[in-house]
Amino acid sequence: MDKRLLDILCCPVSKTPLRLLNNGELAALNRAIDGGQLLNVAGGTVQGRLAEGLITVDRKVVYRVEDGIPVMLPEEGIGTPQLTDFPPAP
Repeated sequence: MDKRLLDILCCPVSKTPLRLLNNGELAALNRAIDGGQLLNVAGGTVQGRLAEGLITVDRKVVYRVEDGIPVMLPEEGIGTPQLTDFPPAP
């Protein structure tokens, strides 16, 4: 993802800055997606593994990136509290 774009993006709800998911966070998220019980903010089951994602710097919400384009719809956000094996903050 373009660094300039990342510098201006923020969570559409909280206005918290975003950063790219690291490998451990991405792996934990994809394990939960594979389990079929990960929900987005709207309550729908998250479908399809993520190749890339953005997370708020407070680590509360993840937004998927599809084909290099961030999906910043509030209802598509994924709350991290539902992830039991999400890695601790670095």
